Amino acid sequence: MLVVSRLNRLMLALCISIVCLAAPAMSQTADRPLFLNEDGLPTLAPLLAEITPAVVNISVEGQQAADLNPFFNDPFFRHFFDLEPMPQQPQMRRQLSAGSGVIFDADEGYVLTNHHVVENGDRIIVTLKDRRQVDAELIGSDPGTDIALLRIEANDLIALDLGDSDRLRVGDYVLAIGNPFGLGQTVTSGIVSAKGRSGLNIEGYEDFIQTDASINPGNSGGALVTLDGRLVGINTAIIAPSGGNVGIGFAVPANMVDAVVAQLIEFGDVQRGRLGVTIQDFTPDLAKALGVANGVGAVVTQVEPGSPAETAGLLAGDLIVSVDRRPVAGSADLRSQIGLKRLGRKIELEIIRDGQPLTLEATLSRGNTFGADGGEGGFGRLLGAQLRDLQPGDPLYGDVSGVVVAQVDINSRAALSGLEAGDVILAVNRVPVASVEEVAKEFRSADQALALTIQRGSARIFLLIR
Repeated sequence: MLVVSRLNRLMLALCISIVCLAAPAMSQTADRPLFLNEDGLPTLAPLLAEITPAVVNISVEGQQAADLNPFFNDPFFRHFFDLEPMPQQPQMRRQLSAGSGVIFDADEGYVLTNHHVVENGDRIIVTLKDRRQVDAELIGSDPGTDIALLRIEANDLIALDLGDSDRLRVGDYVLAIGNPFGLGQTVTSGIVSAKGRSGLNIEGYEDFIQTDASINPGNSGGALVTLDGRLVGINTAIIAPSGGNVGIGFAVPANMVDAVVAQLIEFGDVQRGRLGVTIQDFTPDLAKALGVANGVGAVVTQVEPGSPAETAGLLAGDLIVSVDRRPVAGSADLRSQIGLKRLGRKIELEIIRDGQPLTLEATLSRGNTFGADGGEGGFGRLLGAQLRDLQPGDPLYGDVSGVVVAQVDINSRAALSGLEAGDVILAVNRVPVASVEEVAKEFRSADQALALTIQRGSARIFLLIR
């Protein structure tokens, strides 16, 4: 039996009391505060009774190509062991996975979860807290933010209201609700450890809420909730060197989710606009070189010809400090802000040029470049890379027909696949490509691994992208 000392009990009561005092906006029952039970002890049970029915378990059935030993296709190996050659078509095996989800519209039956939870699923089953099981329809999914939208048909659903994640502060108390390790619905608590986390190379658009509330495998797609019962994030990832929780978990902010869901409902996907710039973080060294005071923002290092950025008048060396009056914390933040705005949207950019503030307007368009501020369809397998059409002045312009890898983020999925800045993609699965649009078409039509024919300097190589 676990024995808890009197001092430990007092400390526990004190900590919970602090939680209670930190939530003055919580409603009260007729005869006692919501956070006190019949014995007058602190509790979160009444709050959880209201919100946990909105969190569901998700199971996904699909098929995956079985990994076979390549030696089985080696003629010497087959002859020595008297084996038949491997079939040309990959052998498929049934795959089961589990995750979590959140009901956010009870009338329409909309359920939020992660893209990676339902990716490649042939059947999606949602289990409600009252143990009802219903098949779900996939309305749309966005790999760039790792958000997917499902719809279920069921009565008496309870939904969570979206909160304003921009109002969160480091130190605010939050609850994480999900289905860790397939155990069933589990609630953990903690605080907001940090905001605006990026550079984790988890997804294409990074503005994560970091929390120390325990998040484990199976929590993906679950809810991050404030003490007033509002959904402020969708749990999506953890840093787990040992395979379990170490107190570092991440959630997609509710405001980002809201922007994505609006497009998933209307279009079934996210139609992102493109600004057409290459950017980098604003550092003290750059501040000295540009002759401006230290601060935050993103420095424009290249403007693509014919892009919305060029039309708006942006120049290399401009410092972008805000988009639609929202401050820009760095290059990753700028990519996220632009990537969440619709195609055709007119935006206001506040910049500093030669030490002087300027305001420019740009209309986002679908261009011939894919990158961290673009992103769609099968390009998820090249997250972290910027692709553009060959242009006059490129070393191989006129000699080959293909698509230039303009930039690759270090440690990104594209970089780990072997792609390098300056590579020219000549073909995808042996189909020649001459534009970014053609590359996108081949990526969308490919179900399995992709073989890229690359021109790298004077060498021609092949890369396998899984």
